[in-house]
Amino acid sequence: MKLRFVWIGKTKRAPMKELIESYLKRVGKFARVEAVELRDRDEVGDDPRRIIEREGEDILERVDRDPFVILLDQRGREIDSFKMAELIEKHRLAGSKQITFVVGGHFGVSEEVRKRADFQLALSRMTLTHEMARLLLIEQVYRAFAIIHDLPYQK
Repeated sequence: MKLRFVWIGKTKRAPMKELIESYLKRVGKFARVEAVELRDRDEVGDDPRRIIEREGEDILERVDRDPFVILLDQRGREIDSFKMAELIEKHRLAGSKQITFVVGGHFGVSEEVRKRADFQLALSRMTLTHEMARLLLIEQVYRAFAIIHDLPYQK
């Protein structure tokens, strides 16, 4: 199984980047991993709707043919770590070739991206920085694999 992480913008803070890379390596022990950073579209002007549309087009180009897409969205469904493990394991056992996680830009995502998502996941009802959301997502994916494999990390 392959796990893709698609997000808008680069991780700029060195300590955050280091932690994200560390968890990506940890997840890589259980599945093939790819992180795709799409550029933010602030160059289209100050209109958030135009930025959302443009970033949405970029996201859809990358996930168009992906078999299962999980969109991180504050309005999505909150699940605990064990449910995340069940979700990943269900797809692994079903022979899914890939799960793609999408983190939108600062203004959110287009309605087209929402419609394309197979599952909308909320990490929290609180607003998180995008870098923090990336880290929390990848840590939870690693935690899910620790739960699946009964490793001491999750206890």
